[in-house]
Amino acid sequence: MGLAWAWACAAGACAATSAIMAKLASPLERWEYKVACFAIVVLCNVSMWSLYVRSLTALSSLQATVVNFGSNFLLSGLAGFLIFNEPAHFQWFVGASFILAGIWVVSKASDETEEIPSKKKE
Repeated sequence: MGLAWAWACAAGACAATSAIMAKLASPLERWEYKVACFAIVVLCNVSMWSLYVRSLTALSSLQATVVNFGSNFLLSGLAGFLIFNEPAHFQWFVGASFILAGIWVVSKASDETEEIPSKKKE
């Protein structure tokens, strides 16, 4: 099960990388660099979908989607702050903390539902 969580996180990381590469390509003037950046965007999107579908084989669609979105959001926001010098206000960090807490709740809720024994009709 841990590998499926890693696949969902990696899918979000690929999505974030795709967005970062698209943003890096926009101010470039040389067409060769733009083509290379957009090729990486396509590669990252294909990888993201592959990893996301792979995570769906072991996780529920809710879990895979929440983890994928959460890692994409957090990594995109951190990249914007660290690479592009975009402001990251206190509210963003509070929201990111809520996202992390939500991912934790979803993961714990799934663990608890798996432990409940099914009732058999006698």
